[in-house]
Amino acid sequence: MPVEAPLYPVNLVVAGRRCLVVGGGPVARQKAAELVACEAVVDVVAPEVVDDLAALPLTVYRRRYESGEVAGYRLAITATDDPAVNRQVFLEGEEHGVWVNSADDPANCAFTLPSRVRQGPLLVTFATGGRSPALATWLRRRFSSEFGPEYLDLIDVLSEERARLQRDGRPTEGLDWQGALDSGMLELIREGRLAEAKERLKACLSSSSA
Repeated sequence: MPVEAPLYPVNLVVAGRRCLVVGGGPVARQKAAELVACEAVVDVVAPEVVDDLAALPLTVYRRRYESGEVAGYRLAITATDDPAVNRQVFLEGEEHGVWVNSADDPANCAFTLPSRVRQGPLLVTFATGGRSPALATWLRRRFSSEFGPEYLDLIDVLSEERARLQRDGRPTEGLDWQGALDSGMLELIREGRLAEAKERLKACLSSSSA
């Protein structure tokens, strides 16, 4: 059944934290790869593991999940074809305060994983509360082409200006950042006119602080 309660959006910092993936197939590989990309310390438990999963920088235990072992982790994901195992990991996670996600099994999830687009530090997510993963994926495919590498430059320009203002002891709240973003900065960056985009940002912020 879908996750009926409203979902609280959050981005977890898993770098350096122990995370468990139960399962050894292609879905488990995808989940493990995401955790590895976020610099988590990942253990995989499964009797059989596909080669491209085992090739990731993680630790593989080629055996069945052992009762209670989820307690040693901060976060766990199950991706098996055995509903009983998925349920066991979820219930034990609840008992020990470990957040558990069961792939394509919302009833055994303490959290869901949205469909997402990454462009460096930019993360855009699409979620349906577990009701239709297909729609979330479709939305990601539909909008992913919008978020090209120019957004990295835009983030850098905004971040650098914010840091400059902070160094000068000036407040960054209350300035017209939204007006600056609506002023065509992104289009200037797409055209390679980075210096003009920076000047336009400064002009918009200066006028809002006057």
